Order: sequence, then structure tokens, then C-alpha cells
Amino acid sequence: MPEQTWLSLLQYNRAIAVIRAPHQELGRQMALAVASGGIRLIEITWNTDGCAELISQLRSELPDCTIGTGTLLDREQVHQAQRAGAQFLFTPHVSPALIQIARDAGVPIVPGALSPTEIVTAWNAGASCVKVFPIQAVGGASYIKSLQRPLGNIPLIPTGGVTLENAQEFIKAGAIAVGLAGDLFPQGFVADGNWEAIAQRAKKLTQELGTDG
Repeated sequence: MPEQTWLSLLQYNRAIAVIRAPHQELGRQMALAVASGGIRLIEITWNTDGCAELISQLRSELPDCTIGTGTLLDREQVHQAQRAGAQFLFTPHVSPALIQIARDAGVPIVPGALSPTEIVTAWNAGASCVKVFPIQAVGGASYIKSLQRPLGNIPLIPTGGVTLENAQEFIKAGAIAVGLAGDLFPQGFVADGNWEAIAQRAKKLTQELGTDG
């Protein structure tokens, strides 16, 4: 995927649903639920059971969505994710080697960073964007805002503490998009298979961010 296409997808959609599931079918149902609620960017964490197969399955079932993966820690996982057809990659850390592998393959990669030094290191290594994680630990939206003056040229995606209630604050603070995991998928709803309730949470999020059509 060309980098400009990826950035345009982020600017248009603004939210990434992050799915971590103990088994493949549960991950599939979670993805179908948020997709029915209007979310079009879906990350399946690599430590989800059957992740590679699930990515391939969702790309077929949800042709209007962009399906990627995250929690990639090493070269072999990045290569496996690429072979599975992941359309974007997230890592929890900054690894110039992994960034280069993804760039060589033409797949957007978003490493995780926290300090300004880590963020600039990731960007200079060729990151497509930088995931600011865990954002809740460093002040939330105010931290993103404080980064804008010195680092405003770097597209930032905060995760780890983003909720339906504060997602819009991060966008207003300058984030290109946000990643949500637990707040989109309350444990009770997942345990009960209440996919309609999860779809409604996704719909509420897209409405809040003005991306619901």
C-alpha cells in the first residue's frame, strides 16, 4: 500500500479497532461487529490464536475494511504477517530493522514509542506513522498536544487509554487517528456474544469522530 494511501485512510477513518482474542472465531465475530458499526481499520494482534488465518479470512469477508496486525516483536513475525496478507503492521517498540523489512515490502508500519526521542528515532528510521503508547500513562490528549509544536510533522496514533469518551480529544489535539481495544469490546459483551451492542459502540465512535458517512 502506498504510504499516502495509508495516511489518507487514517485521516478519513480516524479509528482503528484493536482485537485480541483467545481463539480465531471469537476474533472474527469481534471484527464483524465493529465493521457492521462502521469501523473500517481493524488490527488483529499477532498473539490472537490463528491470527494469520483470521487476517486472510477477514480480508475476504470484509472487502471494504483494511485488515492489519500488531504486537509484532521480531523479524519472523513480520515476515509471517506479510505472508498472511496484513495490510498494515504495528509493533510495540522501535526497531529500525523491522521498519526496514516492512518498507522493503511496501507495507505501512507503525512502531510504538513514548518519548520524543523514541518518536523521532522511529520516524527517521522510516516509520509510516508512530504509535504513542501507552498514552494514558503520560497524560492522555494533553501529551499529544504538547508534542505538536516540536513534532507536528510526524503523524501520531495514540493507543493504550483511548476510549469512546475521549477519542475526539486526541484528534483535536493533533493525532491522525486513534487505536481502541478494551473500550470497544467490554468483557461482558464479548462473553455474552452481544455483537449488536459492540456494533453500536463502534457506530457511536464513528459518529463522534465524524467518520460515519
